[in-house]
Amino acid sequence: MPSIFGEDAVIRILDKESITKEFHELRLDILGFSERELVRIRKMIREPYGMVLVTGPTGSGKTTTLYAALSEIRTGQDKIITIEDPPEYQLSGIVQVPVNEKKGLTFARGLSSILRHDPDKIMVGEIRDAETAQIAVQSALTGHLVFTTVHANNVFDVIGRFIHMNIEPYNFVSSLNCVLAQRLVRTLCEHCKAPVKADARLLEESGLPVNKYRDFTFYEAKGCRECNGTGFRGRTAIVELLDLTDEIREMIVERHSSAILKKAAREAGTTFLRDAALEKVFEGKSTLQEINRVTFVE
Repeated sequence: MPSIFGEDAVIRILDKESITKEFHELRLDILGFSERELVRIRKMIREPYGMVLVTGPTGSGKTTTLYAALSEIRTGQDKIITIEDPPEYQLSGIVQVPVNEKKGLTFARGLSSILRHDPDKIMVGEIRDAETAQIAVQSALTGHLVFTTVHANNVFDVIGRFIHMNIEPYNFVSSLNCVLAQRLVRTLCEHCKAPVKADARLLEESGLPVNKYRDFTFYEAKGCRECNGTGFRGRTAIVELLDLTDEIREMIVERHSSAILKKAAREAGTTFLRDAALEKVFEGKSTLQEINRVTFVE
């Protein structure tokens, strides 16, 4: 795009050859999920039907998480079909359909066709409109396991997005197995990270009690040849997983406020994004500055 000093360009590289080799090993545990969340999400993705919904901003690793989930449940016994714009990686044993809007192959039309091909599990790259949302919900209600993504900031914003797309709340919550909100945080370089003490101002900005964490050992990295002087090497996922219990389903249908839903979700075992991010810091994998960049202090 044009800027005042000339053109600004961003290139997004999908190195399919190197990724495909890694894909034999791509599993949810290597993405950075905590053991607690791994147990819960692996249970959800093995359900016979329903919808597994992943949400987050562009570039937060939603598609990679869905691919990892598909590669874990791929046994060769079920028919799995995906529709994506575009298919980012190639998975063996799975039928992958690319969206082509110029030729009339939209998410909604493609999904309608997929349902006539007797799939057991379906992945829809993204739900962008009411028609796709309606078909995806109906598919989940009629015996298919549907994996999909939608752009929203947290697990509760997703509910509003679907209701805004004129999806009946009762149908939506009946179809939904879980909602996973995700972000990526940069991880410290193992070659140059060193223990540090956080100053009082940083602790206050991070919402941590100063007295409790004044002497806590945090980690930071100065930068070295291994990390090109950045102090970070690689990224890891932080996730917030909402399990749709009967109580939470009823509260959504009755249109309770987000504050009440959050309280019920916390009591049901949901760890929110900020808490998941703080866990990465306490484990010495990232910094307070990095998680403050990605998540809000509640």
